[in-house]
Amino acid sequence: MNTSTLAALRTQRRISQLELSMRVGVSQRHLSCIETGRSRASREMLMAVLDALDAPLAERNKALLAAGYAPAYTETSLDDPEMAPVRAALSHLLQAHDPAPALVMDGTWTLLMANKGMRGLMRLLGVDPALLDSGDFNLLRACLLPGGLRHLCVNEDEVCAGLWQRASGEAHHVPALRPLLEELRPHVPKALAPAPVTPLMHTRLRSSAGELALFSAFTTFGTPLDVTVASLRVEHFFPADAATREALARAASD
Repeated sequence: MNTSTLAALRTQRRISQLELSMRVGVSQRHLSCIETGRSRASREMLMAVLDALDAPLAERNKALLAAGYAPAYTETSLDDPEMAPVRAALSHLLQAHDPAPALVMDGTWTLLMANKGMRGLMRLLGVDPALLDSGDFNLLRACLLPGGLRHLCVNEDEVCAGLWQRASGEAHHVPALRPLLEELRPHVPKALAPAPVTPLMHTRLRSSAGELALFSAFTTFGTPLDVTVASLRVEHFFPADAATREALARAASD
């Protein structure tokens, strides 16, 4: 084992060797020897350390490979026949949320699936819903790059700051997200977001039906044992007022 894997995971989580050794139930000296390669951890010990670090499945596979062990978790394409139950569950969540918008993203915020409500919202915003089927529509890029969806936000600075904060936190657990954040960093508003006045942040959008107000919630799989499944999340958007609810219902039925 080397410091570029296990120790890096520990450092990213700001956990000391002493704290981690107590979580795992080994001496700090033994843990130090494992990190520096002076002692080769068994597969069971390594998995215990990774569990204590709450490491993402992809990072666990990387650490296992670096230590000379086979990966513990598969990484199956969402289109694979084996993933049919996963796709069915996602489709159910999306359809059940209509006519309000909902979408499925991977860990890098790339859109994978969307419901009728999301397509209706895009039409209200004057955006071609076909973009949702392009296969490379990235929600972070769309919301943070100049000329994208951000110009439709009435509260642009607040929304951009909220997205950036959330994505930055996720990047600690999703290494593939970090290059995207570096790409987008110059476009993040420098101004501080205003003090919150509602329990949840509302995304306020200019649309052909007037101003829309939405807030969101996320659904993830509770016990993923596959890297792809672990990266998936459904974002459900909810109307924050009656006018938005009515506008979304009309748009989804068109």
